[in-house]
Amino acid sequence: MKNKFISLLLCGIFILCHWGCTQTEEEIPSPPAPADTWFSGVWVTSVASTVMDSRDNIRTCVETCSSYGINHIFIVVWNKGYTHYPSAIMKQLTGEEIAPKYTGRDPLQEMIEEAHKKNIQVHAWFEYGFAASYNANGGAILQRNPHWAARDREGKLLTKNGFEWMNPFHPEVRECMLSLVMEVVEKYDIDGIQGDDRMPALPATGGYDDYTVQLYQQAHNGANPPASHTDEAWINWCAGLLTEFQGELYRRVKAAKPDVVVSCAPSVYPWGRTEYLQDWPAWVSKGYTDLVIPQHYRYDADAYQATLLQQLQYLPSEGRNRFYPGLLIRNGAYTPEPAFLQQMIEINRRNGIRGEVFWFYEGLSLFPDFFTTYRNH
Repeated sequence: MKNKFISLLLCGIFILCHWGCTQTEEEIPSPPAPADTWFSGVWVTSVASTVMDSRDNIRTCVETCSSYGINHIFIVVWNKGYTHYPSAIMKQLTGEEIAPKYTGRDPLQEMIEEAHKKNIQVHAWFEYGFAASYNANGGAILQRNPHWAARDREGKLLTKNGFEWMNPFHPEVRECMLSLVMEVVEKYDIDGIQGDDRMPALPATGGYDDYTVQLYQQAHNGANPPASHTDEAWINWCAGLLTEFQGELYRRVKAAKPDVVVSCAPSVYPWGRTEYLQDWPAWVSKGYTDLVIPQHYRYDADAYQATLLQQLQYLPSEGRNRFYPGLLIRNGAYTPEPAFLQQMIEINRRNGIRGEVFWFYEGLSLFPDFFTTYRNH
């Protein structure tokens, strides 16, 4: 175990030092053209859902998606410090190769097999990204690797909205997450991989751990990070490191399997940059993502349209065929009125957007009249 992480540390330091100087934007493969003109996706979760609890449930999910015109399933493979597939990396890291509730099964493989029978593409969604745990004081990962923890200015474990964060600037953490992504890419007949509002991301109040402070000092003639986490130069520097991570992720995936789609589902811009250091327009302009699916979770048509128009201004016009908003159809007790759901689709189409991804699967059954004719929209 010790030798493994020494190796990861050396590899991670090499990557951190050489990103941006040994790679050029010309080395990034061009994104593949969309497979067809119809793109409709849905996120499948392991929380507030029973889809992943059995193969029969997965089969039912696939049948529902097929009948409703959903041709992309984004299935969670990483949250709460566990994978939802048997992982040799997590077995070595924490002693748990898969989330305990799925012991003896492989929900990811089951979903791939069932979805491919219906010509539905499957994307491995790394939901928690750099969040190690939720209300668990860092969970097994940070208990075993306390130096991986992200810290705020007071030196406390970085926590936001209950999520407890690893430090995405530390080379061991970066290498761990890249290794998990590549484990899925190399082991499975997967169609795509996806990070979201937690990968690559970090709450902007982080970055004050010893490792990151030293890294900043090395790049700024010994100066300490700004006292305010809202300092624009500090945000630029931190966001730039996350952009470099996204570039390395893209390069590794494409080197292994060029046809695997790399997508991101970040928070909307510029809020996501201010709060979570997510500069997704830079990821798009540098060619570090094939698709961008911002989380356009709004509660009335005016707000939805304003958000869409705001996001589109950060895209070149030719990039709209790689841009698909995330739509909210269920969240806790909330569901939109059917008329509002219809309005969101109409707003998308009026603005040249030919698809969307729905949060989340359990909401599909609430709108049978809409989804039976959805593909006609």
